[in-house]
Amino acid sequence: MITRSAVGGAGFWGAGTDGAVGPRAEHAGRVRAALQISARRIGSTLRTPPRYPVPAIETRFDYAKAVPNNRLLMAAKRDYYEVLGVPKDVDARALKTAYRKLAMKFHPDRNPGDPEAEERFKEAAEAYEVLSDERKRMMYDRGGFEGLKSGGFQPGFTGDLSEIFGQFGDLFAEFFGGQGFGGFQGGPRPSVGADLRYDLEISLEEAAAGTTRNIEVKKTVACTACGGTGAKGGVLVPCAVCGGRGQVVQGRGGFMIATSCRACQGRGRVPKEVCPTCDGVGAVDDLKKLEVKVPAGVDTGVRLRLQGEGDAGANGGPPGDLYVFVAVRPHEMFVRQGPDLHCELSVSFPMAAIGGDTLIPRLDGGEVEVAVPGGMQPGDTVRIPGGGMPRLGGRGTGDLVVHLTVQVPKTLNDAQRKLLDKLEETIPTEPEFSASLGERRETRKSQRRKGSSFFDRLRDAFEGD
Repeated sequence: MITRSAVGGAGFWGAGTDGAVGPRAEHAGRVRAALQISARRIGSTLRTPPRYPVPAIETRFDYAKAVPNNRLLMAAKRDYYEVLGVPKDVDARALKTAYRKLAMKFHPDRNPGDPEAEERFKEAAEAYEVLSDERKRMMYDRGGFEGLKSGGFQPGFTGDLSEIFGQFGDLFAEFFGGQGFGGFQGGPRPSVGADLRYDLEISLEEAAAGTTRNIEVKKTVACTACGGTGAKGGVLVPCAVCGGRGQVVQGRGGFMIATSCRACQGRGRVPKEVCPTCDGVGAVDDLKKLEVKVPAGVDTGVRLRLQGEGDAGANGGPPGDLYVFVAVRPHEMFVRQGPDLHCELSVSFPMAAIGGDTLIPRLDGGEVEVAVPGGMQPGDTVRIPGGGMPRLGGRGTGDLVVHLTVQVPKTLNDAQRKLLDKLEETIPTEPEFSASLGERRETRKSQRRKGSSFFDRLRDAFEGD
């Protein structure tokens, strides 16, 4: 018995609760039949021969066999934490343990001819590559896979497993007691040379205008006598221990483990004779003169990079970089705060009262006019636009901020004293004293370290301390 439909009432598409067929049900049946006939006609009219042969409907088409690893390719990329089976707050030790279990489970030597195990092995390696790197992990946590791409990283490995064994050779050596698997691991990989640091001190004037400095840096460079090989004349011969392979293969627990040959350190070749210039090291110390261009607007802490001017790389790797750390010496007259320069101007009592113009020196050696407003108070400032430091990168210039103070004469002659007495009669002022004001000043002083900045020193001077 058909019950009430979700669309109509009882008996709309069929029999009602009493089993009778109503007129609406008969009408609906005729409409449905007509629609089915129209659909078949339209289908026969629009049907075109298939572009590619397709299997019959009765045939079960196995996409997993037709397209290798189709399920893995079509599936969405899994979350790295899910791949390794770890929480998002996992520490480095637990992360390594989780990856070790998966590496052992899906290792190609343990699963020969299993493409799914190989894909899982690559997937785990990709997840560990990202999550074990602090910077990549931060980008992934913030933006996922798109966050990695926007940060310039393209995670993943090609179809060649040697890329994984090459990158994680040291880790696999820790896992399994060797440095390679099934012959995937080659000799020692080229490594980038060490970066160097040089501390450069310049004046505030040089920081404002930019400068060029010549420096001398002690660094290691490839030995020119042997071409960095460590062999006299660059002549190398195959290692007698490993036969030139650079590895000694051993079987352990079902794995074929290739350990680096200790005699040649995995290189496969050894010097026929040691180079007398570098004693077989392949690199020598050198004192190199370099030119450093310091841009205008630099401040203390700015780091300048000289690419390729670090120590020589190992095993044919590129040299490291030289980083020049800039420090700007304090100036006798100007105090720098960001792009602005601050200085102090002490004016006479009459100028403070009635105002006036005066000249002060600029950082570049010239002079600039300062308009002192009448009725100024100690601590007032006058800002001169464009009188400060250039912003790094050419994005404008800061201002010169002049802090005004008043000169009070310590000695007066009789004529001067009489004039001031007459002035005081015309401008009667009562001395101000407030215990609460004194308390507030003492509280402010106790809350800050005296002289911790230019403004603190200036404030302490105004308050008579």
